Amino acid sequence: MGTQLTPHVAVIGGGCAGLAAAVALTRAGVKTTLLDSSHQLGGRARGIGWQGVTLDNGQHILLGAYVQSLKLLQTCGVDIDANILRLPLKLEIPGEFSLTGKQRLPAPLHILFGLLQAQGLTLGERLAAVRFMASLRFRQFRLPADMPLQQLLATQPPRLIAMLWEPLCLAALNTPLATASAQTFLNVLRDSFARRKSDSDLLLPRADLSILIAEPAARFIKVHGSEIRLNTPVESLRERPNGIQLKFKEASEDFSHVVVATSPFRVAALLQSLPGMKETVSRCEALDYQPIYTVYLQYSPEIRLPNPMCGLANQLGQWVFDRGQLYGQAGLVAVVISAEGRHQGLTQASLAINIHQELQIVFPILQTITPLWHKVVAEKRATFACIAGLQRPGQTTAHPHIWLAGDYVGTGDTLLDYPATIEGAVRSGFQAAKNIINSL
Repeated sequence: MGTQLTPHVAVIGGGCAGLAAAVALTRAGVKTTLLDSSHQLGGRARGIGWQGVTLDNGQHILLGAYVQSLKLLQTCGVDIDANILRLPLKLEIPGEFSLTGKQRLPAPLHILFGLLQAQGLTLGERLAAVRFMASLRFRQFRLPADMPLQQLLATQPPRLIAMLWEPLCLAALNTPLATASAQTFLNVLRDSFARRKSDSDLLLPRADLSILIAEPAARFIKVHGSEIRLNTPVESLRERPNGIQLKFKEASEDFSHVVVATSPFRVAALLQSLPGMKETVSRCEALDYQPIYTVYLQYSPEIRLPNPMCGLANQLGQWVFDRGQLYGQAGLVAVVISAEGRHQGLTQASLAINIHQELQIVFPILQTITPLWHKVVAEKRATFACIAGLQRPGQTTAHPHIWLAGDYVGTGDTLLDYPATIEGAVRSGFQAAKNIINSL
């Protein structure tokens, strides 16, 4: 047996999970090296330059229930109030539907009374929503077995599904109702609506995600003595008598522990040569994926929408963000399209035109103008498909010094599993770091 290496952890992948793991390890005084194959950190949650402005690779929102995400930002010194707009729960589809949480009431009464007074629904539809939420709370948001969300919603009125449950499903799970995991959806409802009233708050970033997450995390990691290496792809991992060897293109290096925080489709290349990794690799390879499209439309600077965020009904677009109100990017609108759909058959130019025409119908201020430019950001494998009964890869692997982290990684308890969100990634990264720290 070789001599045990002094703890030195390699974190492979600089997305939210990898950043969270590296920050937690560094904070605990564990020497850490964060490696990323790209020239910038953040993974899918990063800023991109276009037409002289910085856009997000995908428009994101947080919820008040995202405790671990907020903890990461606070640890890294981010001024939450200055960089995030916190709004009480309000889901609005102009001309169709509006739901506002009752701020004078504690959770979950604030959402139950909000549903009772929701605009755009009949009394029967509102009562159906309240009964559904009450029954979930009675069951502690726990199902005997997972099932497609569409099956769970079978008795809900079609308009209620279209106005509320389907938009929430697409926003949270990025997976169509017909296949989405009902239990994972209930986990999000439980954490967002059934505990503290502030958990349902909408947290809208006021800065692109590189500024909000990646750059503060990188500063924290470096200032506290750990290392970041960009443009450093890892080709494979090898077992060594005294640790784990990372193989690069022209070199190799030994570490005591490794956190693999890459996309799941990159895991096989890293782990397949190690003994006992067949199950981990096969579960990663079995995952399917769903896209997210973000359509940016730049209008003249005086254009301002009624709200910083709202929904669209029965359209290609699903959520609309006024980045002038959020980021100070006057006249810039971002429209998000989650999961697969007919938009994938359009060219990017045609998609932008269609989205503009949809916005013209909803917002009269846009009826006589055209965009100055557009940009479509298409992440075709944005998230794993969070389907019912999914057997996710676990955080532990066959090697006691190799851990997985990522929004796709399962906790081992379906009541704790989260969808592919920033919160899910951060939770996973923190847990991987905790596992390593506890083993030292």
